[in-house]
Amino acid sequence: MLLHQIIKFGEEADIAFHGEPAVTYGQLRREVGRYRDYLYQAGIRRGDNVGLLLRNSPAFVYSYMAIVSLGALVVPINYQLTAQEVGFIVKDAGMKHLVVSQPLDLTAALAAHGYPAMVAQHPVARIDEFPLQSATKAPVLDDQIGEDDPCTIIYTSGTTGNPKGAVLTHKSLVSDAECFSQAMPVSEKDNILCILPLYHCLAWTCIILSGFLHKSSVTILDTFVPKDVIAGIRQYQVTVMYGVPSVYGLLLKTASAEDLQSLRLFMSGGASLPQQVAEDFERKFGIGVTEGYGLSEASPVVATNPQFRAKLLSIGLPIPGVAVRIVDPDGNELPAGEVGELVVKGPNVMKGYFNLPAETARTLRDGWLHTGDLAFRDEEGYLFIKDRLKDMIITHGENIYPREIEELLYRYPGVTEAAVIGRPDPVRGQMVCAYLVFQDGQALDKKAIKAYLRGKLAAYKIPREYVQLTALPKNQSGKIMKRMLTEA
Repeated sequence: MLLHQIIKFGEEADIAFHGEPAVTYGQLRREVGRYRDYLYQAGIRRGDNVGLLLRNSPAFVYSYMAIVSLGALVVPINYQLTAQEVGFIVKDAGMKHLVVSQPLDLTAALAAHGYPAMVAQHPVARIDEFPLQSATKAPVLDDQIGEDDPCTIIYTSGTTGNPKGAVLTHKSLVSDAECFSQAMPVSEKDNILCILPLYHCLAWTCIILSGFLHKSSVTILDTFVPKDVIAGIRQYQVTVMYGVPSVYGLLLKTASAEDLQSLRLFMSGGASLPQQVAEDFERKFGIGVTEGYGLSEASPVVATNPQFRAKLLSIGLPIPGVAVRIVDPDGNELPAGEVGELVVKGPNVMKGYFNLPAETARTLRDGWLHTGDLAFRDEEGYLFIKDRLKDMIITHGENIYPREIEELLYRYPGVTEAAVIGRPDPVRGQMVCAYLVFQDGQALDKKAIKAYLRGKLAAYKIPREYVQLTALPKNQSGKIMKRMLTEA
């Protein structure tokens, strides 16, 4: 199945998008057709890499589906990026077309990157002004597009250096949505809340594609503002919600049990869900948060907890059709309980990084995607992430997993956010540093925190430096950006 064919599953009168006004599946299909004609007349052709820089909206979905139905590759771009950052992606992907809400001034940024090509910008806000002549209708190319053809390039944020473009096929995305749906079923009775940015693979696969496959409705919100989210949940009787850990931390503070009573499923991804947040959430709302795991290079879902057989701190079991191994540095599979790198194989895995053959060869080995995440599996096959391989701190030759420390810090009274990193140290190699956010009015007491950690952690794991912040740096998805702390 091709990705854009997913929209055919919903019945004509079924609601695809809740909002003002609601959009039915019939209207969705017609809008995608209108956008196809608009973009075809604008010059977009098969094989083009087309940037998509829009905020969360039905127009994002129409544009995405229209682009890929023309045989072009869609390149979703974070609308929060600077012109310089957008310019890098435009040059790296070799774009000649950019779909935007309003035209951007990229002249200086593209010149700075030495990109001589002209980039045509197509504002979707003007689609109603564009003459759509029957003689210039976009051709139907489905018989010329294959499941293994590239569909999208997802630029990963990365921890260092410039972002890399992961190339995903139609099959990668559709199969991941199908397999995820088997592990976490939704139906036409569900209304799925979308607060994650649609340029992020998690939102696109788990909410849009999975929802459309099963004729579900979607409520799209532009950003996460707690009072607006709560109002949207109540107004549209949302039943399924996907978020990142910081979202659930904020809902703990702002929502009542009555506010969320329509919901039957909460899912968390994008980062590890702190145990304290998970326990407090279930205690307050009477329903747990189901944690999963993925990465852009895997379209993105790799594993998820079964809703009623979840294990605390676990990312769950591999979704159907996806194989997972835990390996040592030489690629040998490790037994249950031993920590190693998590590697993944399946139809959801990317083709490679765009124009980066050496990086592709390092990441894809014998068909296995090397995630860079350290994990172990228990005797029942449940997976547990210890930490990012790149985040692991080495002090005096000892391996330290930041998440172990962060879990304890989240349990310290008054701590609302915690991040632990390693900083260069001439004696130790790396020194453990903790960055903390407290409830209003509470001040950092280094001696008290050290005393709290003493006896719970080996001495070499206890942070030597502590920094109080008003908020930890996060990306649009709510994921803590440790790279910004290391660069501070």
